[in-house]
Amino acid sequence: MKNTLEEQEAIIDGGEESSKKRRVVIPGEVIVSGEDYLPSEGARRQGENIVANRFGLAEEAGRVIKVIAITGAFVPRRNNVVIGRVTNITFNGWVVDIDSASSGFLPIDESPRFINKSDMDQFLAIGEVVAAKVWSVNTRGIDLTIKGKGLGKLEGGFIFRVSPNRVPRVIGREGSMINLIKEKTGCNITVGQNGWVWIKGNNIDSEIRARKAIEFVTEKVAVEGLTDKMEAWFQEN
Repeated sequence: MKNTLEEQEAIIDGGEESSKKRRVVIPGEVIVSGEDYLPSEGARRQGENIVANRFGLAEEAGRVIKVIAITGAFVPRRNNVVIGRVTNITFNGWVVDIDSASSGFLPIDESPRFINKSDMDQFLAIGEVVAAKVWSVNTRGIDLTIKGKGLGKLEGGFIFRVSPNRVPRVIGREGSMINLIKEKTGCNITVGQNGWVWIKGNNIDSEIRARKAIEFVTEKVAVEGLTDKMEAWFQEN
């Protein structure tokens, strides 16, 4: 590849000084050279070089190098926020489709208030959408909780899907990108690590504008200065 790390680096927050830099790499590509660097997820050492194991965004954070996959299935991890749809109700909780190999399970004890087992469908019915957090991933399945700020049933608005591996770019460093979109559109937005996005605004026009903004980000995932480009996009749209 002819492009160097310096030529292709992309600052996560879109233009401000940052210790984390990203660029697109392909499997086998040399990311950096030198024994001072340490390979992390998606990267390996090959002699004095750190090379990519997969196609994605190479991230340099100090001496640690990792590659964040741009495409691929969602792999749930503890503390991930996900958006899912209730597909079944059992005697002690709800089965939730979170677009993973395994369904999530939301125990009745992980709801923020007492719920009578005979009224579980009054709290969450089959087909309803919920924002939850993964609190355990084990051989039995994926356990969820809705105890926490911003979690629970999502009412009104609409949901749509983006590639799970582009979610970090949609959120931005410390939430900078998604907060910009919220500010410019006036919409409530929840982004799940599994790629599902929920938007609710005061009107359909603001909701559509928010969706288009998020899709703009996902299309420009490797572009440098993305926050500035997002600001310009809002001025034009």
